[in-house]
Amino acid sequence: MSGEDAPAQQQNAVDQKQENKPTEEPKTESPKTESPPAGAAEAAATPAATTEKVPEEDAFTYRALVLTGYGGYDKVKLQVKKGKPALKAGEVLVRVKASGLNFADLMARQGLYDRLPSPPVTPGMECSGLVEAVGDEVTDRKVGDKVMVLSRFGLWQEMAVVPASHTFLIPEGMSFEEAAALPVNYITAYMMLFDFGNLRPNQSVLIHAAAGGVGIAATQLCKTVKDVTVFGTASASKHETISQGGVTHPIDYRTKDYVEEVRKISPKGLDIILDPLGGSDTHKAYNLLKPMGKLITYGAANMLAGQKKNLLAVAKNWYHQFSIHTLSLIQGNKSVCGFHLGYLDGETELITQAMNTILDLYKQGKIKPRIDSTWYLEQVGDAMRKMQERNNIGKVILTTEPMPEEEKKEEPKKEDKKEDKKKDDKKKDDKKKDDGKKEEKKDDKKKEEPKKEEKKEEEKKEEAKKEEK
Repeated sequence: MSGEDAPAQQQNAVDQKQENKPTEEPKTESPKTESPPAGAAEAAATPAATTEKVPEEDAFTYRALVLTGYGGYDKVKLQVKKGKPALKAGEVLVRVKASGLNFADLMARQGLYDRLPSPPVTPGMECSGLVEAVGDEVTDRKVGDKVMVLSRFGLWQEMAVVPASHTFLIPEGMSFEEAAALPVNYITAYMMLFDFGNLRPNQSVLIHAAAGGVGIAATQLCKTVKDVTVFGTASASKHETISQGGVTHPIDYRTKDYVEEVRKISPKGLDIILDPLGGSDTHKAYNLLKPMGKLITYGAANMLAGQKKNLLAVAKNWYHQFSIHTLSLIQGNKSVCGFHLGYLDGETELITQAMNTILDLYKQGKIKPRIDSTWYLEQVGDAMRKMQERNNIGKVILTTEPMPEEEKKEEPKKEDKKEDKKKDDKKKDDKKKDDGKKEEKKDDKKKEEPKKEEKKEEEKKEEAKKEEK
């Protein structure tokens, strides 16, 4: 949510190219003392050894995930940055404890998200942590405050500089993981349902990807309003979980037509539809609205197919792009809204109002972020894969805690990977040889068959001759 100025300082820090190399928890080194060379008479004659202090800013290091280029999971690399970030007026320095993954981060990795600057850049739109330093003119935050942060990018790292206005105090009892899971998903769901959707009692809502971060947030927020019927699409294995979370009618989008399933239960259609898919699904959503219904589109997940940018999926999505004439809107008594949290980064007051309401609901026990899994920075590729393959139920979180040595040892080394590759190649070669031998045997068999036929013919002729005699 932040403007360009705050994260720019972080990106300008000198990157040491120690990609994916685990390091210890960043700490400030004590000033180094240079001792005089052994045997130097001049040094021995001086009253005291000369002491040179290394500035704290130069000795300071911290780890950061950096998108080095567009493509697959391996394009996000763990690097070490050197130098303590400087603060401008109105900014705070946050020692990050946990960061959230969002679908926008996956699209950004493929070059499909225009709110992320060009690589190299540190992704990350939300995090939680401790205020480590405050800049001039900051009066409502102090060192040691536990905060959650909403930013446009730059939060997948151990230290982050952000405007103080983009931080929110973490309520008592909320963990750092929950705090990192809350800002993007819950603000998005809240503003769509209540600011655009004007959700009221006895209405019906369709939530796509109901087991994802926004899906679970939207379901919980729907249940704060009396007698709201929630339709939710998700794979069959997730139905029990989303039903327990408040989805009235779970639909397996992989095996059933969700439009037909909705019509069976609600022939007139729905009051509110949240559409993160785009393309042809937006057309379906509009046609599913009942009179006075509202379609709120907030993404284009259909463009994401595979690790790297899929040009066919992108082209297909644009080809089926939804457009409508105003006369159709008037005659249908329907409305279409578009929501993008990344473009509301200047609307601090609006975001703060929504967040304050969300935090009040949390304190009342009406909402609670669901954490699917937590990953170390070194495991960011696996974390992204889990989310992109839709294997998560709830939020996927990155922790900045150092990865335990035993887990590092368990990870296959490059040499081991090479050995495994050699073994796999050998197996493939052996299989090819076996297949070749089988083919040879088949060919031999085919060659032998005519000979057997000839032999049979000769035997028949012999039999015929004997009968003639």
